[in-house]
Amino acid sequence: MTRAKIKIKKIDNITARQVTFSKRRRGLFKKAEELSVLCDADVGLIVFSSTGKLFDYSSSSMNDIITKYNTHSPGMDKLDRPSLELQVVQKNIWMKGDDLQGLSLNELQQLEKKLESGLDRVLEIKEKQMMGQISELQKKVAETEMEAMLRKATMRFLMDSNMGMQEEGVSLESTNNVSSCISDPPVEDDSSDTSLKLGLPFSD
Repeated sequence: MTRAKIKIKKIDNITARQVTFSKRRRGLFKKAEELSVLCDADVGLIVFSSTGKLFDYSSSSMNDIITKYNTHSPGMDKLDRPSLELQVVQKNIWMKGDDLQGLSLNELQQLEKKLESGLDRVLEIKEKQMMGQISELQKKVAETEMEAMLRKATMRFLMDSNMGMQEEGVSLESTNNVSSCISDPPVEDDSSDTSLKLGLPFSD
């Protein structure tokens, strides 16, 4: 039985898509390297991920390969001026610090200025995000401290209320005892009672 062909379509799950991209990209670059070594071919491979990240492989100089590509492209305009896409790719490669040997001193200085400007922008955004995180952290700390103070005040109030109720209970019990002593009449003891009888003496 022949296996049914699996239809190739976009992977919906983002995580699975990234894993598949990483595996397939490594396999593709490996095949490009094998093609270059086995067949003595100049191979240049450029891949952009779905997030815009650049991955490239070149058997020699990517700049030389792009120049060779431009010379083989039809039309004089393309011979004199590379396509916009290739210019973007080449600039991204330079920004990574790769394939700089063919640049002149002026081009290197311009690249340095762009990198410095980009670095300043990165540091500015980084500082803003750090300040935002610090502010958020301070807010959370303040909220936590406020909750702790409220919890402590509540516990103190409950303890004071409990002690007040206990003291009130003792005072009430003492008052009841005193009232009981006052209201109960004293018990007379017949054995200690002495009766005095007065009368006239008997006559003989």
